[in-house]
Amino acid sequence: MELTELLRQQIKDRMNIDNPWWTVGCIDSDYQKMPSRLYIDLFYPLVKETGLRRSVILMGPRRVGKTVLIYHSIQKLIEDGVSPQQIIYVSVETPIYNRISLEMLFLLAKEAVVKTGSKETFYVFFDEIQYLKDWEIHLKSLVDTYRNCKFVASGSAAAALKKKSMESGAGRFTDFMLPPLTFNEFIHLKNYSSLIVPAKIEWKGSQIASYSAIDMNRLNELFLNYINYGGYPEVVFSEQIQSNPGQYIRHDIIDKVLLRDLPSLYGITDVQELNTLFTVIAYHSGNEFSYENLSKESGVKKETIRKYIEYLEAAFLIRVIHKTNENAKRFQRATSFKIYLTNPSLRCALFQPLQSTDEEMGNMVETTIFAQWIQRSNAQVYYANWKNGRKQGEVDLVGIHAATQKPNWAVEIKWSNHYYEHPGDLRSLLEFLDNNDLPEAIVTSISKSGDRQQGKARLLFIPAAIYAYMVGQNTFEKKQQHLGL
Repeated sequence: MELTELLRQQIKDRMNIDNPWWTVGCIDSDYQKMPSRLYIDLFYPLVKETGLRRSVILMGPRRVGKTVLIYHSIQKLIEDGVSPQQIIYVSVETPIYNRISLEMLFLLAKEAVVKTGSKETFYVFFDEIQYLKDWEIHLKSLVDTYRNCKFVASGSAAAALKKKSMESGAGRFTDFMLPPLTFNEFIHLKNYSSLIVPAKIEWKGSQIASYSAIDMNRLNELFLNYINYGGYPEVVFSEQIQSNPGQYIRHDIIDKVLLRDLPSLYGITDVQELNTLFTVIAYHSGNEFSYENLSKESGVKKETIRKYIEYLEAAFLIRVIHKTNENAKRFQRATSFKIYLTNPSLRCALFQPLQSTDEEMGNMVETTIFAQWIQRSNAQVYYANWKNGRKQGEVDLVGIHAATQKPNWAVEIKWSNHYYEHPGDLRSLLEFLDNNDLPEAIVTSISKSGDRQQGKARLLFIPAAIYAYMVGQNTFEKKQQHLGL
């Protein structure tokens, strides 16, 4: 695309506005005041690393703080001694940058900062990169051409970005997923970490790290608040948004994804149909679905539903979880599956906030715990469902060992203290443990914790809020867990 001198100057003027550190030496005070997500400790080392010729692809759904993470990384670079004039930020979706290549934007930024030398090291951040056609080809070319520069790109269409990253960026791109807030991040950002204290539990004959709550009732209040409002940093800190979450989350997050992102990236024409399907899924998050019953309830054709589910997963709004039988064997032709929202507060935005005693709390607690688990890209997580004659059984969460493909842990997610007093009522779980020679399982509760022996099986009860905190913490620490914790 040929650029006139006037357009070149307008672009450089815009870049000066978007890169205030070129003149004042730091990011805007508004961004400095925002608390950092814990993920900055994992992301920043990838940004700072210049020894490897790899671009970092920061992926995640809308409004989880990708741009803030970029700005905080920029500030850390400056604090670590990098010249502010060697740090470039470009929001690709800015209208004036339409149809301009990444290399041209990079060269214009260097002109704007009066640094045209080819051997200086630059840290270059391209935000919302998915709106540039063939971005992956442009970015790979930059990585290969400017070997002393570090390029970071971000985007909201996670699966679409990942697919192109893997296809075209092999050996040149490092993917980094920024998920919605985990419960332990929510506790950290709200400054309630003092409510949680380290503890030890016995698991498979050894003592492992766990947590307990100083005030379980208060922690459960925060857990409910997280379920209703906790996935997005802006919502966590704004009582105004919490008073009308539909206005913010539905219009600024859900509608933009359903009405703008997915149609533009995938050529969807009937956005109303897509919206109807998503609303049905959100209302029943945690339920078992089939294409047939989804078609009946939403009025959308089965073939179309398959495509829409793929698109909704690509936008990181939902996650499909597949099932095993009572022997943890996967089905060759599974006709049913579970679908979970990746963020429980999406349901609150579409309908209404939940109370702890609402009937839907069971499914939303299950959704919340899955939301902590499915942020692990390598987690082989399933649910078990089977039918023997008139008897039907189900276990909510089953971990399959990657090497042996056998179950090595199981979790039953309950929002009730009943089973702590009556563990024998967990018939499906006990049957699954017996079938698979598993001596132990975890059962969540509202507030009860401790062991219950049921025949040969040991059931370890952990409050759901504590378990969600533990899974989120372990996910953040990137620990390879094989315990269901």
